Formats: sequence, C-alpha cells, structure tokens
Amino acid sequence: MAATDEVTNGEHETKKNKLHFVIVGGSLGGLAAGITLNVLGHDTTVLERNPAPLLHDQGAGIVAGGPALQLLERHNRCRRRKQREDIAVRAGARQYLDRAGNNVHTVENANHYMSSWDLTYHLLRANYDGLASSYCDVPNPDPSHGTAVHLHDHTVTGIAENREGVLVSWQRTSEPSVTGTLRADRVVGADGPSSLVRSLFVPAGVERTYAGYCALRGTVAECEASAAARETFTDRFTFYHEPGVQILAYLIPESNGTVKPGERLINFVYYTNFPDGSAELEELLTDRHGRRHRITVPPGLTDPGAWARQCDIARERLPPQFAELVCKAQRPFVQAVTDVISPTNEFLNGRVVLIGDALAGFRPHTVASTSQAAFDAMLYADYVAGRVGRDEWKRKTLGYARFVHKRGVDMGQRSQHLQLPLEEYIRDRDEASIPIRDDMFPEWATVI
Repeated sequence: MAATDEVTNGEHETKKNKLHFVIVGGSLGGLAAGITLNVLGHDTTVLERNPAPLLHDQGAGIVAGGPALQLLERHNRCRRRKQREDIAVRAGARQYLDRAGNNVHTVENANHYMSSWDLTYHLLRANYDGLASSYCDVPNPDPSHGTAVHLHDHTVTGIAENREGVLVSWQRTSEPSVTGTLRADRVVGADGPSSLVRSLFVPAGVERTYAGYCALRGTVAECEASAAARETFTDRFTFYHEPGVQILAYLIPESNGTVKPGERLINFVYYTNFPDGSAELEELLTDRHGRRHRITVPPGLTDPGAWARQCDIARERLPPQFAELVCKAQRPFVQAVTDVISPTNEFLNGRVVLIGDALAGFRPHTVASTSQAAFDAMLYADYVAGRVGRDEWKRKTLGYARFVHKRGVDMGQRSQHLQLPLEEYIRDRDEASIPIRDDMFPEWATVI
C-alpha cells in the first residue's frame, strides 16, 4: 500500500534567517554538515538510505588529517572523548620496509593521527542527534542549536525547486511503495562517490570509473599479532612498495573505541592491480553468496576462497610482517579504486550543494576523504553564516577537491602502473603528507 507524507516545515519561517537543510547521506560527511549547521541555529534533517538505524562498522581505519581533527576539536562535546589522544592513535614516524621486512627509510616526527571509521561515526552521531553508544557519552542538549533529525531507511528519488524552496522526494529503502516529500531551504548532497544528488544535476559522463587496481583491507587485533609485527607497526605509519603493489599499516582504536596499548587494532590497506574484466577481479568482487558487487565487498561477505588465494600471493610478494596481517585478518573487505569528480559544487542557484566524496571521490593514497568532508562542512557553514563570501567558498572547496583528486590520480598511476623506484615512492608519500594550503592550489584548480 502506497503512502505519501509531505512535510512543509513551516516552523522554519518563524525565526528570521533560520533555515531548514535536508542533508542526503548519513555517513561522516553528512553528519559533519549537520553538526556545523545546527551549531549556527539552523534545523537539519539527515536522510540515510540504509534500512537500519546505524550504519554498519566499516572495519576500516582513517587518517585523521588537520580538518578532521579541527572539526572534532570545535564541535565534539562528549566528555569522555575531548582530547585528541582519546579519539586517535598517534604514529610518530613513517617508515618503509624492504622485501625482507627491514626498515630502509624513516621519517621522524611525522605525527600522523589514526582513528577508526566506527569511533568517528559514533562520536558524530552522539553530537548530532544524541545517539547513545559504548563509544562515548551523549552531550547535553544546547538550546542555541537547531533541531537535528536523523531518518534512516529513506532513499532520495528526486529534488525540485518550488516557490518555497526545494522539495526532496523519497521512498522507503525497505518498502519502496512508501513515499513522501520534505521541504527544505537548502539541500546538501553528502551521499558519497556514487552520489544520487550529483547524478540528478550533472550531465551523463561524470560517473565513477575503475582505476585498474583494488584496495584489500582489514584489521588484526594488536594482541593477536606476532611480537615482530607489533614491534614493526607500533607508533609508526609503515609502508612497502614494489611495482604494481603497495601496502601500508597503522594502529587504530579497537572496536569499542579503546586506544589502550595492547587492545588496539592494526589496520592495513593493500593495493594490487587487477585489470578490468579479469577473472581475478571478478572473483574478488563476488561475495561468499555469489553476488557480484560493483565497488565494495563489505566486511563479512568476502569470499573465503578468493581471500585465501590473495593470502598465498601476499606470502610470496610482501614483507613477512605485512603478509601476516593479510593472512590473519578476520573480516577483510575489498574496494575497487575509482575516480570521480563533479565540475561544480552547487546547483539551482545554490539551493543544492555537494560536499565530500559526493563532490570528489579521492583515491585512498591521499588519505584525505575524511579531511575533505570535514573541510567542506566547516567551510560551507562559514559561508552560510556569512563569514566567507560565495566566491571564496567555491574557490577553496573546488580548489581542494581538484588539487587532491589530481594528486591521488598521479600517485596511483605512478605507484601502481610505473616501475617506480623506492626513492620516488617515498618522495610522493612525503609530498602527500604536507598539509594543504590555499597557496598550493594551481590556477586550474580554482577557476570557478
């Protein structure tokens, strides 16, 4: 039975300059946007297509770059997670191994901060809509903030202007016959690299394209790793490279967010080439139930036989400490590496905007996706608040997206498809670790 439910949100007109933002996508970027806009006193509604109230643990580590840490330092009000050391594991150096597992180069005082997707997600949910969890306490409501509504099981089907603003059409993900609309003053597309919002406004031809290789990912409990592996990976961001292959590892908080030594996880990302259409790629992207996934095979669904074959290859080609991680991973998953970038970040005269991965899906080498989401959310809130003008907002947002996107493509092409010597790989990685500034953007990256 079909149902229709239109929400006009007339109460948003009762206060001068108070707006209602509908945010499409309830992952890190959407939650960051919701928090930064609520702090300004605006009302937000997050529409998340996942049928469950919580997004599943992605089983992945994230490098918490400057903007991501800045977002949490500004807006995280959870008492148990106020300090940087409570939300991330510090890696004080970068190191590079040879095939035998020996350290052949070290960069001291690198000071990377590593967190996990699930801890970051629960922190943002606690601060956005007061979600209680074992990861953190729930902050007390702030009466100066706007209302925050999180609606799961809502798949957006259309966006259209009307005299009062924008109408967002949706249907239940689990029951498509149930439909409705939401009225918004503005719509924020934060729905990832395969963004539906972007597809509604950008001409055909701007879709995700496969880059020729995959990231094999997983974690191993620190306490289950060998002494040699713990010694190698503790307090260090560790890399190995050979033509067509690269792997990296770092420590992250454990599944309930603990950062206590001995109880953390060792996270690895293993890049290896698989030609488009090859039997190896088809095997890796087909899950244990026989379903072929387009981009990602989630944790728990990777085919055990396919992973076992990758473990055999890892033992042949990787340093022993890295091969151990691949072989001991309990819930590995596979991501096809892709490229996508939108030509602009706003539509309908600014009533619809894109942020984060919906604007530009970065290759993982840049370790910048979470930082981009935080950067875009904070800068958009500054624009809404009148602290920056439209031209500055567009220049910085598009400049960041275009510059880092190109950096990721260049890094991937060099490391995966060229006979790159270790010295050049180290140089590329060092350059990728330099904090991004406005004066780094070339002219082509900022033309609006």
